Amino acid sequence: MDAITERGADFLVVANRLPVDLEQLEDGTERWRPSPGGLVSALEPFLRRRNGAWIGWSGRADMDVASFDDDGLLMHPVRLSSDEVRDYYEGFSNATLWPLYHDVIVPPVFERSWWDSYVTVNQRFADAAAEAAAPGATVWVQDYQLQLVPAMLREKRPDLSIGFFLHIPFPPVELFMQLPWRTEVVRGLLGADVVGFQMPGGAQNFLWLTRRLLGLEPTKAAVRVRSRPGSVPFDGRQVRVGAFPISIDAAGFNQLSRSTRTSERALKMRSEMGDPHRLLLGVDRLDYTKGIDVRLRALRELLVSGRVDPESVAMVQVATPSRERVGQYKAMRSSIEEQVGRLNGEFGRVGRPIVHYLHQPMDRDELVALYCAADVMVVTPLRDGMNLVCKEYVATRHDLDGVLVLSEFAGAAAELTGALLVNPHDSDGVARALEQALTMDPGEEKARMRTLHRQVMTHDVGRWARSYLDFLDPNAATANATELQAVHQ
Repeated sequence: MDAITERGADFLVVANRLPVDLEQLEDGTERWRPSPGGLVSALEPFLRRRNGAWIGWSGRADMDVASFDDDGLLMHPVRLSSDEVRDYYEGFSNATLWPLYHDVIVPPVFERSWWDSYVTVNQRFADAAAEAAAPGATVWVQDYQLQLVPAMLREKRPDLSIGFFLHIPFPPVELFMQLPWRTEVVRGLLGADVVGFQMPGGAQNFLWLTRRLLGLEPTKAAVRVRSRPGSVPFDGRQVRVGAFPISIDAAGFNQLSRSTRTSERALKMRSEMGDPHRLLLGVDRLDYTKGIDVRLRALRELLVSGRVDPESVAMVQVATPSRERVGQYKAMRSSIEEQVGRLNGEFGRVGRPIVHYLHQPMDRDELVALYCAADVMVVTPLRDGMNLVCKEYVATRHDLDGVLVLSEFAGAAAELTGALLVNPHDSDGVARALEQALTMDPGEEKARMRTLHRQVMTHDVGRWARSYLDFLDPNAATANATELQAVHQ
């Protein structure tokens, strides 16, 4: 560890959170445990083999944590005060940028003090990366909380190769222009050598903004997925802009779904729910972008109209707690729980609710068992950068059964063409899709799932990481391919 610390890391990931969580044990002691996530599974093994480091917040406010070695991967915790959690994270990141980037489903709040905190925290992350990076290192900055870091880091360390990837949607020009600090954010992103988005539309929106706000002319008009991204001249460099749809550890989910333990747990789940003929499943963070209410209304329409027999169907809705201190989320939770209660009150019976609602975190083993138990996966976000839950479900369907109902406004819809695609704003259309899913012929079901399964298993998170890193550092493309293929075999 001392040698790594002295020379710096050759590859750094900079993200809002570390890939480990501080867990308090029953005896009062604390330990770091791995946190789940596709980004972690894609990059952590690669980082361990390449003198890597990860920079991020520990998740605890007002807590100073020294850098530490986690089985060969150096962790650099960044401190956030309680005020900064409120202003930078809950405020600017999640009450300004999040709604703005998700089609203004709720109005974003533009608060100057939040912006000031965002600038301060981004500078702290950039300083940490500058200090931890070896000469000529590669730094990959992640997501909307850290959009100013690329430019701040380049100012301090022009020797670095810097990449940025946005995990959420990037909005149309007319929406982004509402942001009072729009030019500062665009300049911040242009500090990177490669700016990556989930979808070509997001990349094109960004290129249009560079022209409108800064007068820059893209070198290439077309923005293509994975190959030949567009580029724009800025500050004596060519900044490449492209789309890189993220994915999951498909092999890991598939392998877990095949275990005897998972199969037995899935059967037990169905039994505990009264062995319904068809089981629907929704798995989401509790967020207003996810369209949980959309699917509950559609299910109610089918039950009220008699198109679905309440004795033949059940639904599990997992709503993982999210941003519990934000008022809009409290109101949304109350509304969803009221809808669940109404459905169960009208169509359930003692010991047999229609909707099993779980407002709690769920570990991966239990989640995969739920995926295996469900006949229909319902994913109806009003807007989503990608949505990995639908890909996780598909990866677990090794028997090629099951139906995916998917919003056309999720980034994954462009890849998962075998799904029943729906407009979440069209309640009747969502209800029709649910009815079609519940009554689908087994032959069509298998044909659709075969197409979905092939896509997800082929385009996994390792392939995503390789495609991005090859653009960020073309000279290391061969090494990147070798390393990432090795760790995902």
